[in-house]
Amino acid sequence: MSTVAALIEERRGYVVRGLTNRVAQVDAELARFGIAVADKPAAERAVVTPEVETAVVGRGPGRPRKEH
Repeated sequence: MSTVAALIEERRGYVVRGLTNRVAQVDAELARFGIAVADKPAAERAVVTPEVETAVVGRGPGRPRKEH
């Protein structure tokens, strides 16, 4: 992966996370390489609702009750 490609990928991650200061720093580095970037690329966010599995512990009948 080239340096420019790595910087563009890094920038994409900062845009998604909303880190505008880091985006500006990466833009400055890209400008040193002569690459102009769009001001605000469309950020894609995936909305994933994970299925939660619960464990069921199988236990025996246990100890008999104590009679008073």
